[in-house]
Amino acid sequence: MRPIDPNTIGLTATVPVEILLAAGARPLDLNNVFITSPDPPAGRSPAAGVGPSALVTEAEHRGFPLNSCAWIKGIYTTARRLGVQRVIGVAQGDCSNTHALMEVLASEGVEVIDFNYPFPKDSATLAAALAALAARLGTTLNAAERERRRLEPLRRTLAEIDRLTWQEGRVTGEENHLWLIGSSDFGGDPDSYARAADAFLAEARVRQPQRAQHRIGYIGIPPICGGLYGFLDSLGARVVFNEFQRQFSMPALGAGPRSLVQQYLDYTYPYDVNGRIEDIRRAIRERRLDGLVHYVQSFCFRHIQDRLLREALKMPILTLEFDRPGPLDGQGRTRVEAFVEMLDAQPGSPWLQC
Repeated sequence: MRPIDPNTIGLTATVPVEILLAAGARPLDLNNVFITSPDPPAGRSPAAGVGPSALVTEAEHRGFPLNSCAWIKGIYTTARRLGVQRVIGVAQGDCSNTHALMEVLASEGVEVIDFNYPFPKDSATLAAALAALAARLGTTLNAAERERRRLEPLRRTLAEIDRLTWQEGRVTGEENHLWLIGSSDFGGDPDSYARAADAFLAEARVRQPQRAQHRIGYIGIPPICGGLYGFLDSLGARVVFNEFQRQFSMPALGAGPRSLVQQYLDYTYPYDVNGRIEDIRRAIRERRLDGLVHYVQSFCFRHIQDRLLREALKMPILTLEFDRPGPLDGQGRTRVEAFVEMLDAQPGSPWLQC
């Protein structure tokens, strides 16, 4: 990892990126950097590399417990290796472990900036949180609103990439995942991201549509394991809905008067599970999903919500849990195969029940 410029602000979760851009800062989602870190070349010792597994292990060597979330450990090591001097931490609305992570980073000289989504969801409280973040970064909500409007064409491009995934079959589930998850920080450069997204969209529009035997929804946090999307594709089960990744792109455009407050009220990730359930139900009906893969991270509170999702969504659901970074393992592959075989034997259309 190469050191970054001091204008960069690291993010532990998706925040109102418009405020950072209005302040002239470069947002950097530490989750994305962590999980895409290259593994060491073949033949070299893993200790010599900076791949995701090595980053987790390094955090453990620095005192992080084995039985804690690998994402938290990866974020920590990524921030320290990059030399990030400022980090926005989201504890309320993301992960309670972020409290301790921010304390550790602060003890090591990192400037920690708090941002919390209100619970329960409330527009006035959210507006106050947005204003406080803008003031902390030396900008205003009016300037952030201008950035929101500037980003709308890019967000519409991402919505079209999503549509080509589920409606026309011209974009794979993994491509959908990568483009939408990247919208948490736009790679730190929205203009470059927009040009790349436009180029990808132009190429995808002329592809031949691909049909799969089963239409799958992916729900839960993005996977720490690699190869899941490709393995599903190989079994004739294509992901046509990525829940949280789609939410990162702020998909609710054109639904009446918009504002920064409304945009982040519509964002389901940081609030209660009921908003998520309604969003997933709409996707099940609209995208005609045959089944859901619910990814849960070891030691994450969202695992508890698996029960609520199963009770509310009358769909076949495969729950996959992983701890550390790495490829989809043999046990995971066997469970995915069994799930697809169950869908093969299932009569009717489950989406009609939702």
